[in-house]
Amino acid sequence: MIQHIKTPAMIMGAGNKEKKIEEFFGRINSNTSEVSIARMTSPEGWIEPGQTPEFNEYTLVLKGTLKIQTREEEILVTEGQAILTGSGEWVQYSSPFAGGAEYVAICLPAFAMDLVRRDE
Repeated sequence: MIQHIKTPAMIMGAGNKEKKIEEFFGRINSNTSEVSIARMTSPEGWIEPGQTPEFNEYTLVLKGTLKIQTREEEILVTEGQAILTGSGEWVQYSSPFAGGAEYVAICLPAFAMDLVRRDE
């Protein structure tokens, strides 16, 4: 199967500020549940609720700095760096620094609201 994605689906992100999510592959844009690939643009000061997702998330930072909070540590992922957060691990993403962050998120299996398990 060949699928040419000409434009991403725009999705509303969770958090205290508006985050731009451009889904290229996933349950919405390409009707795929195996993987989701999205470009994220989060503004300075953005923070989303903590979550314990049922998927692995591979994140590649293209611009700025992304802060990853786990139960054990705080990790700053800067431009050109990447991080893998594993299924079943509690994690919280934010972009607290000037300029925010732009990054690519790849989720296996694909992101779904019933799999993200966000904190209440």
